[in-house]
Amino acid sequence: MENLFEQTLEKIVADDHLHAKLLNTLSLMENVGARKISKYEHPVNVNLTILKHAAEEARHAFYLKKQIGKLGEDLCPDYNFEYLLAPVVSYQYLHQLDAKACRYLYNRGLKGRSMHDAAYILVTYAIEVRADSLYDTYQKVLTANDSKVNVKSIILEEAGHLEEMTRMLKEFDDNWQPIAEDVCKIEDELHQQWIKGLAKTVGLN
Repeated sequence: MENLFEQTLEKIVADDHLHAKLLNTLSLMENVGARKISKYEHPVNVNLTILKHAAEEARHAFYLKKQIGKLGEDLCPDYNFEYLLAPVVSYQYLHQLDAKACRYLYNRGLKGRSMHDAAYILVTYAIEVRADSLYDTYQKVLTANDSKVNVKSIILEEAGHLEEMTRMLKEFDDNWQPIAEDVCKIEDELHQQWIKGLAKTVGLN
């Protein structure tokens, strides 16, 4: 699946209009992530890490959106479907991961605030694991194609997020690794659907 993703990126980066839509799609997904973090926030018990994470996810959405300007003028002004790649799958990606993670935790006996707090940590961890490899592959393709676009600053911040979420997982449960692996498996299935959706838009699937 990783090879399919890289091949898909190669075709997308070679076409400025497709590339703009990819950046817009990634911006959308980062923005959804920022809004989900805000949704999960406790009304009172909000620490610096959560505020920092929400702010950085929103900044990533903004940064990716700004990168579109390097590819042309007036491309992808908003998140309407016509300006996205695999729009339905992209829109549903985080929502489905969130819902499936909550169902998984509910089946383990967690409910209410405890379930939501755990879902925030686990979903964010799974997304940061994914972001680490996704942006690394994307940057590799950008560099190979001498693209004006780059995502190096996002890669550095996502690595920091992953360290923070790992620390929070250890505080959440001493036996956190098998739980995190289960949620990462859920995320992997959704990620594969997303890659197939992207590949289909460029005629590779």
